[in-house]
Amino acid sequence: MSIGALDATKAYGRVASLGDSLGKASDTGETGGASGFGAMVENLVGGTADKLRSAEAASAKQVAGKGDLIDVVTAIGAAETALDTMVAVRDRVVGAYTDIMRMQI
Repeated sequence: MSIGALDATKAYGRVASLGDSLGKASDTGETGGASGFGAMVENLVGGTADKLRSAEAASAKQVAGKGDLIDVVTAIGAAETALDTMVAVRDRVVGAYTDIMRMQI
């Protein structure tokens, strides 16, 4: 599966905005300390957004000549793994939803 640069940029933008909105929701106490699947998804999205921001910051430091290439590669690898995990969970959730909607009542 090949992901184009434009698709990756759009996905990053969506994840970055999700991380910001999740941070605001947890700061206001809207989550109420809920546990379970919702909290797991929230932590997954927030952690992925943090890793993507970290990779972006490491890349910016490298471009400015202040960072180390090893740090950039490590940060990008961690961000890629987190994003792949998040996409896999999303695919499984969509598949489960589709199976439930096909069930007869």
